[in-house]
Amino acid sequence: MAKTSIELFARCAGGFEDVLAEELRGLGLRRVRAQVGGVSFEGRLADAYRACLWSRVATRVQLVLGRVPCADADELYAGVRDIAWEAHVRPDATISIRAHGTNANLRNTAFSALKAKDALCDRLRDVRGERPDVDAQNPDFEVDLAVHERKATVYLNLSGPSLHRRGYREEGVQTAAPLKETLAAGMLMAAGWPEVAKRGGILVDPMCGSGTIAVEAALMAADVAPGILRERWGFQGWLGHDVGLWRHLHEAAVQRRDESPREMCVLAGEIDPDAVAIARENVERAGVRGIVQLFCDDAERLGRHLRGVLKRGSREGMLATNPPYGERLGTQDDLVKSNGALATAVEALPEGWDVAIIAPEIGIDSALGRIPERRIDCHNGPLEVSVRMYRKLEGDRLTCEVVSLAGVQHIVPIADERSRQFAARFRKVARDQRRAAERAGHSCVRLYEADLPDYPFAIDLWRGVGWSAGQVHVTVEETRRPRKGQIESAARRRYDVRALVAAVLDIPVVNVHLMASYARGPHEPLTLEVAEGIHGFEVDLLGYPDTGLPMAQRQVREEVAQRCAGTRFANVGGGASAASVYAARAGALRTVTVEPFEDRAELIMRNLSLNMYGGMRHRVVCEDARPWLERTKRESTRFNVVLLAPPAWVGEEEREKLARLARGIVAPGGTLLVLNADGTLESRMS
Repeated sequence: MAKTSIELFARCAGGFEDVLAEELRGLGLRRVRAQVGGVSFEGRLADAYRACLWSRVATRVQLVLGRVPCADADELYAGVRDIAWEAHVRPDATISIRAHGTNANLRNTAFSALKAKDALCDRLRDVRGERPDVDAQNPDFEVDLAVHERKATVYLNLSGPSLHRRGYREEGVQTAAPLKETLAAGMLMAAGWPEVAKRGGILVDPMCGSGTIAVEAALMAADVAPGILRERWGFQGWLGHDVGLWRHLHEAAVQRRDESPREMCVLAGEIDPDAVAIARENVERAGVRGIVQLFCDDAERLGRHLRGVLKRGSREGMLATNPPYGERLGTQDDLVKSNGALATAVEALPEGWDVAIIAPEIGIDSALGRIPERRIDCHNGPLEVSVRMYRKLEGDRLTCEVVSLAGVQHIVPIADERSRQFAARFRKVARDQRRAAERAGHSCVRLYEADLPDYPFAIDLWRGVGWSAGQVHVTVEETRRPRKGQIESAARRRYDVRALVAAVLDIPVVNVHLMASYARGPHEPLTLEVAEGIHGFEVDLLGYPDTGLPMAQRQVREEVAQRCAGTRFANVGGGASAASVYAARAGALRTVTVEPFEDRAELIMRNLSLNMYGGMRHRVVCEDARPWLERTKRESTRFNVVLLAPPAWVGEEEREKLARLARGIVAPGGTLLVLNADGTLESRMS
């Protein structure tokens, strides 16, 4: 086997296939070809061992044992059984088989794996007289089965446990959501760190967590094989394993490690002292203590730590980091703060340095005021992220000079030059709208509504009163879904808007909340008490399907108030629930509000009580509009004014059906008001 050419496949995280292919070529491997999910190559056994020991990006290395027909389960069983397993499986080895991929007749991967396992075990029972033991967790001999249409490829997993398990982590003693070593290495290689390290450059990670990026960077700089500490390999249960050859390659890697330089070239920090302690232990176990310098501080203060390192000579370097995302670590507010701290850290870097950041969204571009030169879309665990690669050059940071409404000057980083026009327009309309709201006694107001075509946002200001006095929040709702080719540029403008709105209004960026009218869903409530003239309302700023006080419907509420003195009023659909408070204040004898969602119904009841309109005269019914209308019509209950406000997602045909039903509960001479999907109010006299 040592002298025979074999077919191999190295798997990696999606998006890093080209990076892995380049790495394998650098290891001297032949016929390297990037494919979806990994890289195929050919070589001898030594090449397979070399890929296992030296690949930093691969997650596993597989030997192709055969390709078998698999039109159905019987054909799969027969094909797998024909493989000479007695020449591969060590007699005392435990086994496992896992499958992926499906076809018309093999739709369940667990079933496919079971059929292949039965075929392997039956073959060995017939040849050796006994079946091997199965160990699904830690097998000595692991088979991967890839089903594609009518063929299945059968692989031996030479690497065993995933290659991201380098051996320098202590199980169960890591920070929350640690970065996989293979992803860290892939980012560093894609960004060009090995070349920078060879030229004597420096790598910094100001948000190092448990130190994964720092350790991987140090291993690259010191020319240390990433698999040198691993004790368990998949080929150890394989009869084709050449113990002498493996020992020779491993001893050569140890010698290279021992002869490598140990100069400091990695600076890594973290604000959490417990995380720094874990990182220090990982650095020790990896054997790169002299290469990595750790500090405990906020990323914003990277500059003070970097200055001491740069005095030693090198001015070339790179920042590479995996900041907190918000989804798993903290909240979206934390993401805003970490992006701001990271932007400060980047500004402390010398000109010409490269920057590589793993980010879950495009907001980091606006925070940095830069657009990446390259990006790799990938996954960090279950989360969709991208590796974004920038270069800090003199004068390349895009900023917008903003004078706030209070006269404070701000320099705001942005990612789109057109956002400067938005800032000027928003400042003008926000000033006028806020003044008008203050004169009317409103603590909440719409400041901007899609004035510029490229900035289709509804921006509302909410100032707390009563129990929430002093709180100021802004909601920025994107009212139009971006076109397919404009998703990324629209996202950059969205985050620019958040930063610019915060600067114009002199409020923290974390108090500016991004939403989309076309993609609303479950959320954590953000409640506030606000005033609209003489009315008080408790609102849920991130509410679904609305806050409880839609700014676009203020005129609707005012028209209801003009019509409702001495009337019986029905507010059906809940889409304009605040109108019930206006109707009660105007002197309606009786109000009924029909709201399909329980939490929204409770909010309406609280707002009626807040304005002293509780009790049986002002009821809230938690029910869908249609059954309530049908029952009310049958019971011959009539109202002088009916406001039909269906949710925004109701189609035009359904709206008309509801309007016909609503007409049936309007008293003679009464009025049916229909709130249309575009926000206009249509009056239909009975």
